[in-house]
Amino acid sequence: MATSLATWVDRFWQDLQPTPGRLNSSLRIVLATVLALILMMVLRMPFASLGLYFIFLVGRDSPSVSFRSGFFSLVALVFTAGTVLAVVSLTDNNPMARLLSVSIVVFLAGMLMLSTNITVLASTWGFIYCTLIAFWETHAPAGYLVKQSLYIIGTVSIAVLCSIAVEYTLGARAPAADLQQQRRIRYEALGRMFSLYAQGAPREQIVPAVIAVSRLAVAGQNGMLQLYNMIVDRKLDPGVLPIGTRVRITMLAQLMDVSAAFGTQNLSSSDPALQRRCAHIADLCRDLIHDIRAKPKDLEEQRPAGSSTLLDHVDETLHAILSMPAEIAGMKNKELVALPSSKVPIFIPGALARKETVAFALKLSLCATICYIIVRAVDWPGISTSVITVVIAGLSTSGAIKQKLIFRLVGAIIGGLILGMGATIYLFPYMDTISSLVLLIAAISMLAAWWAGGRQFNYVGLQIAFSFYLVAFEGFSAPIELAPARDRLMGILLALVVMAFVFDQLWPVRTVTAMRGSLAAMMRSAAEYLRLANTVTNLAELRRHADAIRDHVGKTVGNIRTMGETVEYEFGVDVKQHLLSSEMILNASLTLVAFFWNQFAVLHREEDREFLTQPELIALRYRMAEGMDSMANATVNKTEFPMIDRDTLAHSPLLTHPLYGEFARNAVDRFLELEQVVTRLRMLA
Repeated sequence: MATSLATWVDRFWQDLQPTPGRLNSSLRIVLATVLALILMMVLRMPFASLGLYFIFLVGRDSPSVSFRSGFFSLVALVFTAGTVLAVVSLTDNNPMARLLSVSIVVFLAGMLMLSTNITVLASTWGFIYCTLIAFWETHAPAGYLVKQSLYIIGTVSIAVLCSIAVEYTLGARAPAADLQQQRRIRYEALGRMFSLYAQGAPREQIVPAVIAVSRLAVAGQNGMLQLYNMIVDRKLDPGVLPIGTRVRITMLAQLMDVSAAFGTQNLSSSDPALQRRCAHIADLCRDLIHDIRAKPKDLEEQRPAGSSTLLDHVDETLHAILSMPAEIAGMKNKELVALPSSKVPIFIPGALARKETVAFALKLSLCATICYIIVRAVDWPGISTSVITVVIAGLSTSGAIKQKLIFRLVGAIIGGLILGMGATIYLFPYMDTISSLVLLIAAISMLAAWWAGGRQFNYVGLQIAFSFYLVAFEGFSAPIELAPARDRLMGILLALVVMAFVFDQLWPVRTVTAMRGSLAAMMRSAAEYLRLANTVTNLAELRRHADAIRDHVGKTVGNIRTMGETVEYEFGVDVKQHLLSSEMILNASLTLVAFFWNQFAVLHREEDREFLTQPELIALRYRMAEGMDSMANATVNKTEFPMIDRDTLAHSPLLTHPLYGEFARNAVDRFLELEQVVTRLRMLA
């Protein structure tokens, strides 16, 4: 237990370390918070806690992203307020109608969370609806309640406008150059560390290099994805960034993770074979800074047959990166680097009809309904935070649910009980000016923003801010009662119990099961693309469908990696076996991404139309599509599938063809690699 506790403490400490862009982002949140607070106090706007929390929800990928997310948040807020008023007026504020409306709205929000690319807005809609409908449980006059609903819109508008103003004033100016710099920093750190291993350097030289890689690994992929989203949203020139930048970010983040794990467990090197492998990896990392391509088979020659070590995982991830296509014929299609946001569909293809989406929405709705009934049955309005907790903490897997609920509880204790009640008891009685309040809120928002900028425990930071604001802002005067903090904590605990029962006992979906489903969805998307390439003759139409599939594949592989980080929260199962499965699923997804991009990059160009019409390539794509569907079913059901050998996939004349040979060989190699990974995965939990 002591070792486990020490490990968690070390992970927490690493998560709080400075990472690129973290201080800048935190200070922008603090500035927006201070500006919004001053305006709310001067204008005497109620519900300041809600408005200040929305500052944390506004996207900061770019000024235009902030504007768009802020605008859509306000639209969702106005729509939600109108929905509440319509339900109340049409049903004459009938209690049963309010209950049914909560069930329906949370169900629809759950559906939208998993089937669209506007997850935050769907969650916000459910969150605000549950907040506003609770007003009508009181016996206050209707006019007063309508005015309170309008006040919420005004308060949130002030917070959103302050966030947008700060982002437009202080946001990043050259995201493409910044992203390339972030890639360079990581590859240079990897090259430095593996070079030291190759040289047999002493421990005192290796340790600082390992620490540098570990800190970059802790930063994860979010910071780089924010820069990428800025390029996408503003349609900027991607500069020297390589093809498929989005998925490369996930691959690089995974490479940092496995390299940091290798370095942490190997602080010295005296094995000549290991030194040779490290020297080769260091050379590849230095080459990848400039996107110089080595053949993936170079790594296979370095790796001992049948081994499965951390260094082998480094090799596997590098292999996936090297399998990605480079520039074609010396030309770079900028849309292959970064897909403009205008070409990303709102609805994820096929997600709305998936039974997993409906099941998740039903579970979320059931939890919210149970909490709502309990709150009304015991006549304890103070614990209505339970319904809100269900919407905010709701995710699709048991591991992620437990993680969110634990983090929400920790955040509520720190933000609500310790900081909120501590300020109520020891600070607010002695504060009589707005200056002292601004200093206190600035300090709390800085703590929460810095915490929220981490990779593993960021959700705790959001909940610290939310819980503190709920306790500290009851009105325009300092709070003088401790009961609100107690009631809100009890509401959170109620939601914890209900969601744990529904999601983990009544209707569980293990994280690894969800990861298998996501991998299978990627395979089916790849199969759909292969068939489209054979059936769609209009290249513009093919591009449109292919871009939607590309976006889905890129986001799904990122989600698989994120889900893999929550597997350790799966209590009551064989966690080690699940962790092994999650690693293999992630490896399979990276292999699949390399396969998809090798197809996508070549067939995306007008001058490659011959690749669409060549009979042998058409037959190859049909065979691979059927194989993808078989592997998808085997991945979900853990059953055997008919493997396709190289000779059956493609005949020798095609593989040696002067024009089509290299493309066909790459496709066959990636497909066979995926078959091997799925075969191993079938035997695991």
